[in-house]
Amino acid sequence: MAPTDNQNPTARGQAGHPRNPDWWRQAAVYQIYPRSFADGDGDGIGDFKGVLTKIDYLAALGVDAVWFSPFYPSALVDGGYDVDDYRDIDPLIGTLEEFDQIISQLHSHGIKVIIDIVANHSSDRHRWFHDALAAGAGSAERARYLFRDGLGQDGEEPPNDWQSLFGGPAWTRVTEPDGTPGQWYLHLFTTQQPDWNWANPEVRQDFLTTLRFWGDRGVDGFRVDVAMCLAKDLSEPYPTWADLASGMALVGAGTSPYADGQHPLFDRDELSEIYAQWRDVFDAYSPPLFAVAEAWVAPHRRARYASPKSLGQAFNFDLLTAPWDAAAFREIIGANVDLATQAGSTSTWVLSNHDVVRHASRYAQSGTTGLNYGAGAAPLSVDATARDRGLARAQAATALMLALPGSSYIYQGEELGLPEVSGILADQAQDPWARIENGVEVAGRDGCRVPLPWTQTGPYFGFSANASWLPQPDWFGAYSAAVESADASSTLSFYRAALALRREFQTDEQIEWLELGPEAVAFRRRNGWTCVTNFGTEPLALPAGRIVLRTDGAADRPTIPAATTAWIVP
Repeated sequence: MAPTDNQNPTARGQAGHPRNPDWWRQAAVYQIYPRSFADGDGDGIGDFKGVLTKIDYLAALGVDAVWFSPFYPSALVDGGYDVDDYRDIDPLIGTLEEFDQIISQLHSHGIKVIIDIVANHSSDRHRWFHDALAAGAGSAERARYLFRDGLGQDGEEPPNDWQSLFGGPAWTRVTEPDGTPGQWYLHLFTTQQPDWNWANPEVRQDFLTTLRFWGDRGVDGFRVDVAMCLAKDLSEPYPTWADLASGMALVGAGTSPYADGQHPLFDRDELSEIYAQWRDVFDAYSPPLFAVAEAWVAPHRRARYASPKSLGQAFNFDLLTAPWDAAAFREIIGANVDLATQAGSTSTWVLSNHDVVRHASRYAQSGTTGLNYGAGAAPLSVDATARDRGLARAQAATALMLALPGSSYIYQGEELGLPEVSGILADQAQDPWARIENGVEVAGRDGCRVPLPWTQTGPYFGFSANASWLPQPDWFGAYSAAVESADASSTLSFYRAALALRREFQTDEQIEWLELGPEAVAFRRRNGWTCVTNFGTEPLALPAGRIVLRTDGAADRPTIPAATTAWIVP
């Protein structure tokens, strides 16, 4: 059994670190993409030294938890999601001792710590993958991954026609120890990210060890990357890629030829057994460790991940793909509140993260908005109308999100109102999603990962003393934390005020819908806290009460204009 706080004070029970086991149910969680947050050693890459200088900033923001995207040793083929060692820190980012300091300091402010766990695949530099290459076909070492013989006379063709989600074949051939071409291994993502074989007991036990390693250091929970992917059925005959893709929520819509839980690569029923073992580890701690699944699955399957017997919570990404439309928001909110209740969990609300176009840019578009995956408009600083429209809608959507029951996830920089950075040149791109496909440039996710601006002027806007790993645009300074901290009407000031009020007014996990017309999304929490958002073009009358927040910054008045949210209390 993993140690409790009585056995290991480093892991649990620090001053200002509440023991409430349900802290996560309505938490405001701030996502840090470590390489882009703050650079403390001046090499152009964000690191833990930089994070340590911003603890007071996080505390002043008013979040309940911080989620760190991967910081493990990595070749950065996929932004750190190609992991060399699950129980260490990339030297470019810091050390275990520095991470211990971060945990201690965040906990001293009552802020929980969540880290990414990347369990579908390792990197091809992982020690076990090197062992698999050295051991040869049929070995116990290869059984930790998904190796298969190729087709054709000499096995020169891949086992089937499956494709990687980043483009190209999902199989890569290896060279055997004797120097001859050999078997093929499966990778749903880049060729440098071989998929684990989760039917292998060694793999399962090693990840339990990893969970305990971080739990013992004081981590409060985990965000589980592509949680729907771990279990797979590679029995023959293999289905075609066309059949697989028709049933994959990740890559498109269609009528699936597979019954629920029977897709060979995604959302299989065997995942319940895997995550039940994880739950045993989580519940050995006091309070239990938390987990949230990144699970791109059909809504009715989400409860399998969010169950108290499984990971406990699952991301609801529906608002990421929703247009700026009242009916769409009402439908998504109602459905997900109901689904979370059925699962015995709470919903999660997300408007931006490290994989999608920032919502200040999505909402700047005049029509239906979607993820676009980095295909955002030109820098919004050159189009004042689009910039203002996007920012007003973004603040209104954020205030709506923060008023909902459940967890709200905030991506670094959205509290500054940052738009997407577009125009990153091909020779500067870092994301494997950025590529040329059939002669057409496919934009990647780098635009939402550009390092943050901390100062209006100076080298690299205060992020680093040297050139940042992704280029910052010249208009970034106007969005810097220094500028916005001094401006009571800024986006940062709005986030700080909204998060403080949210903590004060947060109540039970239900909502009562209010009918204020087809262009309004309006609901009341049981303590009387009311949220009204105007999705229309004409002013909207507000219900009676005291207005405590308006995203348009206007004085108290009985109406709100378009693209505005108001919070009202009795």
